[in-house]
Amino acid sequence: MSTMNRPYFHESLSQIIVKKDRAEISNWTESMELINEELQSLILLEKQVLGSPQWNQQLVAVQRENQFRLGALYRCERTMTKAIECDTTECDAYYLNTHEKNRNGYMDHVRNYVRVKTVFLSKVMERLK
Repeated sequence: MSTMNRPYFHESLSQIIVKKDRAEISNWTESMELINEELQSLILLEKQVLGSPQWNQQLVAVQRENQFRLGALYRCERTMTKAIECDTTECDAYYLNTHEKNRNGYMDHVRNYVRVKTVFLSKVMERLK
């Protein structure tokens, strides 16, 4: 690959990938921190408007899953420096697979959260009519 086509021609391809992955993980963690804040508000709203133990349990379960995934992402972010040190394809594959698993987990979690939130807010709107 010529150096003219690479955006950071002074860095190796491995370094560029690690930077991209770090930025992506940072975006995910920021998004999940915002989801956590939103869940705190939704839990309070549930108590004030619905008072439903089932909805409370569901929102708390989503919040726990959010915290679990957030912790996993923070741990992954800390280990990213080891990815630069990889000198085998097996090592590279390990970090690539781990990143893809985190991406898929994040995306599944966000989809689930949006579904739960949408149904929950529709229940709140029904109650307020």
